[in-house]
Amino acid sequence: MEDEPRAIYRFDRFRLDLDGGLLLGDDGEELALRPKAFAMLRHFVENAGRLIDRDELMRTIWPDVIVSDDSIAQCITEIRRALGADGQRLLRTVQRRGYRFEGPVSKDEQRKIPGSPEIPVFDALPPPAAVAGNPPTIAVLPFQNMSGDTEQDYFADGMVEEIITALSRIRWLFVLARNSTFTYKGRAVDIKQVGQELNARYVLEGSVRRSASVVRVTAQLIDASNGAHLWAERYDGPMEDVFALQDKIALAVAGIIEPTLQAAETIRAVERPTADLTAYDLYLRGYATALSSAARFREALVLMEQAIARDPSYGPALSFASVCYFRLVFDGRSDDPGSDGRKSIDLSRRALQAAPDDPSVMAHAANILMYFGEDAATMITLVDRAMMLSPSFARGWYISGTMRVWTGQTDEGIEHVEKALRLSPRVRVGWVGSVIGIAHFLTGRFEDAVPRFLLAIQEDPTYPDPYRFLAASYAHMKQLEAARDVVARLRAVSSVVIPTVDHLRVAEQRELFLSGLRMATGERA
Repeated sequence: MEDEPRAIYRFDRFRLDLDGGLLLGDDGEELALRPKAFAMLRHFVENAGRLIDRDELMRTIWPDVIVSDDSIAQCITEIRRALGADGQRLLRTVQRRGYRFEGPVSKDEQRKIPGSPEIPVFDALPPPAAVAGNPPTIAVLPFQNMSGDTEQDYFADGMVEEIITALSRIRWLFVLARNSTFTYKGRAVDIKQVGQELNARYVLEGSVRRSASVVRVTAQLIDASNGAHLWAERYDGPMEDVFALQDKIALAVAGIIEPTLQAAETIRAVERPTADLTAYDLYLRGYATALSSAARFREALVLMEQAIARDPSYGPALSFASVCYFRLVFDGRSDDPGSDGRKSIDLSRRALQAAPDDPSVMAHAANILMYFGEDAATMITLVDRAMMLSPSFARGWYISGTMRVWTGQTDEGIEHVEKALRLSPRVRVGWVGSVIGIAHFLTGRFEDAVPRFLLAIQEDPTYPDPYRFLAASYAHMKQLEAARDVVARLRAVSSVVIPTVDHLRVAEQRELFLSGLRMATGERA
């Protein structure tokens, strides 16, 4: 009996093997795609040249299942990342209408040659292997129902569903679907074995104990490669509103897991030999370098540019390279502020084109473009959109708070950065404190502002902005000797003492800051 033909689509320099469930590059290298992303790419390729809206994607990829727009956006980002520099060109976003796959597509029928190795056929691609270069994968196991009542399983299962949904909003993290992890329900499992079977780098497990009026949820995050516990927490709450409680816990878990995994992934990247680093590893190293000290953004920029050289359409690297140029200008460490500012703007816009639905990219772009003069209301709308897509994104709330302070919405700004601190309690408190201090300063509460700036300086003595606001605070408090001492310390950190402050959009607040600095330095207006 003759073997059935194998259907293969060819487009550009890629091959899409439908029977094998494989996306292959021109060198035969397998490019990892999760099952839903593969199914979506197939639908695009089979309908090349036709506009496909979100409703059609929902019906085709998730029949009989209700999912959010985040699921589509995540698959689009994954497809473009797999296609590398060609991703944006081949899969175009048609604003407010949908997507269109561009370029000629041909279809081959290949038959198995007798005696050749058997090629496995999958109903769908397995999860991406947890190896260097792939985004990390997390498996959320069914939570154990400790209530002693099997009829309460629905609550434990619903808790896991909510956590999977919340974690799925973290764009750099692959979250295995419920169908994969619920095969372990009711089984005693070995975490290392689960990691190997699911190709998951991290596993989240937990339990739910529910009484008549109170529920207790415990959760712990484990590195599946070595069984190490990275994080654990317990949540207690009333059962008055089950669904609100599920949502609250899910957001809290996602908000704490994101920085925990970011730290774990950074350690992995730093420990690998430089010769083996992928664009993703370079991005992580650059991110960690920048966050370690305000004086190291130039070092971080080098790593980000190396990542971009490897993958010119890598949205997060483009975005954080933009942050690096921005910080060189903002901190007064740029040799050519005009040129670096233009580069920051260009990279932000490129990042938005490469990853238009990535909350981190959106938030950083909003902050930077507003700083360099874009309309404040429009940029705040953009950051609000990012936070709607990822409500547990702690850094996004920090950026949102900063932007609100710049526009004079000081109380709302304080509320947002404090929310960032609650979501990510291990974040550098000095950075959050500095924003709160600026909010106090701009409303004339200098005594409240001073301790915030002192804490920020203590935590990172290389960050210039708290020195400037601290000097201005002392000057307005008539403590001119203390103000001049701070200016002297500032000059050792940055050559720019009185910066450009057009990003402060309220004229009276700009003048309050500048007049304080002029008093501190002895300069006249």
